[in-house]
Amino acid sequence: MARLHEYQGKAIFAQYGLTIPQGRVATSAEEARDIASEINAPVVVKAQIWVTGRAGKGLVQFAETPDQAYKAAASLLGKQVDNFTIERVMVEQQVAFDREFYLGLIIDDRERAPVVIFSSVGGTGIEDIAREHPGKLARHTVDIRYGLRDFEARDLCRRVGINGKLMMQLSKTMLNFYAAARGMEARSAEINPLVFTEAGELIAVDARFTVDDYAVFRHKELDVEIAREFDRPPTPLEKIAWDIEKNDYRGTFYFIQMETDFQKGDGVIGFHGAGGGGSMMNMDALLRHGFKIANFVDTSGNPPASKVYRAARIILSQQGIDGYYAGGSGVASQEQFHSARGLVKAFMDAQLNVPGVIRLGGNAEEYAIEILERANGSFPAPVKGYGRDDAPDFCAQQLENMIEQYEPVADPAPRDVPEAEEPYSFETVTGGTVTFDHARCRDCESKICIETCVPKILSLEGDVPVLNIGQDAAKRGGCTECLACEVECHFLGNKGGFIQLPIEGLDR
Repeated sequence: MARLHEYQGKAIFAQYGLTIPQGRVATSAEEARDIASEINAPVVVKAQIWVTGRAGKGLVQFAETPDQAYKAAASLLGKQVDNFTIERVMVEQQVAFDREFYLGLIIDDRERAPVVIFSSVGGTGIEDIAREHPGKLARHTVDIRYGLRDFEARDLCRRVGINGKLMMQLSKTMLNFYAAARGMEARSAEINPLVFTEAGELIAVDARFTVDDYAVFRHKELDVEIAREFDRPPTPLEKIAWDIEKNDYRGTFYFIQMETDFQKGDGVIGFHGAGGGGSMMNMDALLRHGFKIANFVDTSGNPPASKVYRAARIILSQQGIDGYYAGGSGVASQEQFHSARGLVKAFMDAQLNVPGVIRLGGNAEEYAIEILERANGSFPAPVKGYGRDDAPDFCAQQLENMIEQYEPVADPAPRDVPEAEEPYSFETVTGGTVTFDHARCRDCESKICIETCVPKILSLEGDVPVLNIGQDAAKRGGCTECLACEVECHFLGNKGGFIQLPIEGLDR
């Protein structure tokens, strides 16, 4: 999930007609003082980091003058709290109020619908209020065909004892709040507290938003760096991985680093899963054998070979891992040879220098294992392939044995890809480039690229492969990046095909 900072959430609320305090975000103490001067009233300075209970942690400070705002911001900016560094503070006018409320929304998986939650008491300890004073809190499951309707919002107010003019004001705020959450495709949103001021206004003093990670690409205005919910800032590799996922929705690619402070010999494994449950089973086997897990990766849901390739390259970029283990479900419906080809190309491009055990269970697993083991000798380290009938503990033991027996090569030479004499190239949907060296293709006896091209977009023109669709069609997705025209050509042809798949931000 993509969590938004308070200032981002408030900007959304303002866009949808809710009232927010006067103020804005600052990145320096000087800027905080300037904002306080513009407001010309007492302000509150709040750290913008993803932690709860900010007031209790001293991350919300009150200032009566611009100089006090400067001091408050200076004391907060750069501070480390719960693995986060405070880089921004919200400076906004203090609000005097008579009452405070809680207003929230969640997508309830059990109800399969949005649920609006309203409490006549807000502020710190809302969970305790719900537990100890259930009459002060009401919930309503929203019919998404109609959205939250005015009479339903008013009913929420009545159920917690609010009527009259205030009820009318609150119901309008609820409708705007629901529209904001719905419009931004939020998985959850809340205002705590929503305050009723001495002047008779309802103001959203705080704002929390969590946006569905698969909706973020539709909301570029949010400027979300990475749509994952971490308890720490994302690592550089996590950012690189997210850039791949957000731009290619064919299958899943989830990447998170679990160990970052390690070195060769610590027993840390680069892990590549496929499917949540099966991945957990394989990770447990590695842990039982005394290994640590450098990262968790999931490439499932029928990803193209190119996505598996990029995942493998990112895993292998983690310096100091002692082995590579891939394993997920034993009954995956996706064709396993796509994953095998993606892994083989990654191992060749990176010149794999740690032993690899690959457990590919599912459609065409025997063919996938053949593709993997055929590649041995094309990179320094050995790779073994296994299928659904090979238990994860057995596979983990094999990896342990291979690590004990393997002596890493010092500074392995990069893969040698000769420059094409007669290049024929076209682009792919993720910015890749497929190149055939027709000088080599002409002398190829197998023409294996034609036979193994999964989308069947290649045909022979004379003795060389060419597209049988337009280059624009290939770039729009006609080329599915199955990688057969390189991997199969390398082993069964005349090594005339090569695919360049850029990974922005990753050193190659």
